Order: sequence, then structure tokens, then C-alpha cells
Amino acid sequence: MKYVLFNPLSNNKRGEQRLKEVESLIKGEFKSVSLINLNLKEFVTSLKEDEEIILVGGDGTINFFINSLDGKCPKNNIYLARAGTGNDFLKDIDAKDDFVLINKYLVDLPKVIVNGKSYYFINGVGYGIDGYCCEVADQLKKKSNKDINYTGIAIKGILFHFKKRSAKITIDGVTKEYKNVWLSPTMNGRFYGGGMMVAPNQDRLAKDKYVTNMVYQARSRLSALIAFPSIFKGKHVEKTKIVTLTRGKVVEVEFSSPCALQIDGETILNVYSYRVEV
Repeated sequence: MKYVLFNPLSNNKRGEQRLKEVESLIKGEFKSVSLINLNLKEFVTSLKEDEEIILVGGDGTINFFINSLDGKCPKNNIYLARAGTGNDFLKDIDAKDDFVLINKYLVDLPKVIVNGKSYYFINGVGYGIDGYCCEVADQLKKKSNKDINYTGIAIKGILFHFKKRSAKITIDGVTKEYKNVWLSPTMNGRFYGGGMMVAPNQDRLAKDKYVTNMVYQARSRLSALIAFPSIFKGKHVEKTKIVTLTRGKVVEVEFSSPCALQIDGETILNVYSYRVEV
């Protein structure tokens, strides 16, 4: 038996529409179950070893799934059917099939500690203009089901609304301080934000696990904006006066004033600092 777990709110609340498309591709016996109000721990525990799970959703759905299980990947086969808006995870692993087996990507995930709470993450933790974009997007989603233009939000934020910070960043015990910081994400994969290649050399399956922190700093709004588009192709790493990339196993980022933080696209408001542990 295959159990199709779907999130009706994924893909800008078009999850049920995508579910029907996925169901038409499944061979054999299956049952569809909404993730809303589902006790995932009890559900997964009740499964027989040969039963399989198909997740219908995007990055946020995977994040919700693994955090509901306290970061422990089930022994059952877990497949992902593309149904999100950003789908940075699938882009990172270069997945083409309708159903992608994802068990190996759900093992030994890094976790982030924010405001005393721990969360496992799939792609990355964004802090700065990226968290601001998710904050604004959440507000827009409450008003409309239209697709969100994150790039447009980022551009307006850099030009007018978001204020740069000073940052203190400690990686594996080494602390450095930065001024004029617009964002400082920490990545498990290469992509976030719907195709931004933040950490081009990050390997989520590396034998010696690590994460990559990026610091993006620029004095003026114009300088920050001019370099920003290069992130989508990973070319920002060439701009060494603006971008600093550092690998590590323990990353602590503290800003001079609070702002929104995002974990695989899910927003936490008014955050002063975060800590990532591999």
C-alpha cells in the first residue's frame, strides 16, 4: 500500500489540484491522506515496513514532515512528488522523475536553534533580506492566491524598506564581525528562495557533513542591488568584497537588531540570532 500525504496549502493553496495529477500517475493500491491535523508520529509508527509514503508538496512540506518526526527518517520508502512553488530541494538534487526517493536526504540533517527552539532544515536558514522577503510574502498570501514574486520583493526591500545590520558571526569557534550586512544565510543545499544559488559548492551528501554560511555586505543600497542578481547563477562568489562564504559544523549568527528569519521558507519574526549545528 502507498500512502499519499498531501498539503492542501502547498503551491499557493493549489495542493489538492496537484494531488489529482499525482494520483493519476500512481500504479497499484494507494490512499490519500491530508497532512492537516494528521499525527505523523502515530501514522508512521502504524505503517508496515513494506508500505510506502508519497509526499505531495514542496520544500515546506518536507520540512514539516521531518520536523514532525523529530528529525528521524522512517525505514519506509519516502517519495516526493513535485508540488511546491520554489522546489529548491528538487533543483539541488537535479531530480527529473515524477516520484523521487528521498530517504538518504533526510538522514543526519542539520538543525537550527532559534529563540530556544530547535528545527531541522532541508535547504537553508535565511536571515536578513531573505527572511524579510518571506515575511512580506506571508502577508501577501493572506490577501491573494496569486503567485509570489520573491525577486520583486527583494528588489523593493533592498532599494527602500530593509535596513542593513551589523553582524557577529562565529563559525567553529572563530568569531568575526561585519558591518553593512544585508543577509547571512546558512545552507545545507545549494539553493533557496526559488532558485537562488547561494552556496554553489555546498554538498548535502558529503561524508564529512558541513554547512555553508554566506555574508552579503555592501555600504550602499545601489551596490547591494547591482550585485544581487548574480546570486541566481552562483556568480556572486566572485564578488569577494561583497560576499564571504565559510564552511563549518557550528554556525552562530547575531544581528545588531532583530529581523525575520526563514527556515526552508517558513518564517519566524523578530529574531536576534540563530545557531546551526551539524
